Amino acid sequence: MIDQNKPSLMPSEAGYNLLMNAHILVVDDSKMLRMGITRALRKLGIKNIQEAVDGVDALERLNTETFDLMLLDMEMPKLNGLAVLSEMQNNTELKSLPVIVISGGESMDEIVACIEMGAEDYLPKPFSNVLLRARLASSLEKKRLRDIEISQRKQLESQHIKLIQEQEKAELLLLNILPAQISDRLKSGEDRCADRHASVSILFADLVGFTKLSQGMTASQLVDMLHGLFSDFDEKVNQLGLEKIKTIGDCYMLVGGLPNPREDHATAVVTMGLHMLDVMQKFNALNNTDLSMRIGVHSGPVVAGVIGKHKFTYDLWGNSVNIASRMESSGSPGRVHISSQTSELLDDNFTLESRGIIPIKSLGDVATFFATYNDKPSI
Repeated sequence: MIDQNKPSLMPSEAGYNLLMNAHILVVDDSKMLRMGITRALRKLGIKNIQEAVDGVDALERLNTETFDLMLLDMEMPKLNGLAVLSEMQNNTELKSLPVIVISGGESMDEIVACIEMGAEDYLPKPFSNVLLRARLASSLEKKRLRDIEISQRKQLESQHIKLIQEQEKAELLLLNILPAQISDRLKSGEDRCADRHASVSILFADLVGFTKLSQGMTASQLVDMLHGLFSDFDEKVNQLGLEKIKTIGDCYMLVGGLPNPREDHATAVVTMGLHMLDVMQKFNALNNTDLSMRIGVHSGPVVAGVIGKHKFTYDLWGNSVNIASRMESSGSPGRVHISSQTSELLDDNFTLESRGIIPIKSLGDVATFFATYNDKPSI
């Protein structure tokens, strides 16, 4: 029975607002007691009150409506208060809901059982409005603080996820610019990454006829065409385990044999050059164009690495780079032009057509070859 004769204590403004805005569920199998509790709650300024006739009804309402607090009777048919608390503990959505147990029992074991089962507080019958208000205000304030903590934790988790996503984007961007090993070295604190490689193969490829074709194109069409071609090249570079160095306008540069050394770098790079020619044939047939590529390859020692602090890229230095560039510029459209050093490293999958001794700028007279497939190597 509720004691209505005790004096009412006016709550603080913050506590009053919590009570005014609270959505309370009253659970008791006695209609008279439910009416008494509801009347007491209304005297405290609480207007949003729902009633449940037993534990089963309470769980159904909890699963369909949102409440700020539940006043729960212990002794009920079908499902008693402890059983309701047990069900709530097994539900992640309900286990944090504050519950004040109301009971006429005086057993300390019963009180302990309720608290251990997740009840926020215990209110013995009969109780005064002053005690009811104090219990409600305390439980609602704890809920408010928990809700703030949960909200802040979710915000932190969201910020952490966004930070991880941004880090992943930055990592992916870095890996699109640098080899993974070089990226790791820079992130570990190295200021300058430069390594000498005794034997690699370098390829330069230049689009022939592109300048004339581009004069009749919009900027968007031009970029789309280069993007389509170079994306195909990028995919094959990854498949063959090569390293794209850069593109300069319509020129594409790559290398095989670094940063991880490999014995078959010449075979892989020449295979890439022949693939580029196949791609150009398909492109011309599809677009009714007459583009071709002039491709040059040379094998030898280089220095590779990253220098500078701003807009840095992974690049190659050394005479071998210059010779590979000369192989491209002195080659023929639709052919893969290779140096004698590269020819000596190729396996039997290729046919080599000698060009004889030809003059190469800055090198003098040298022997070079055009490379074609015997059968496409499976690498």
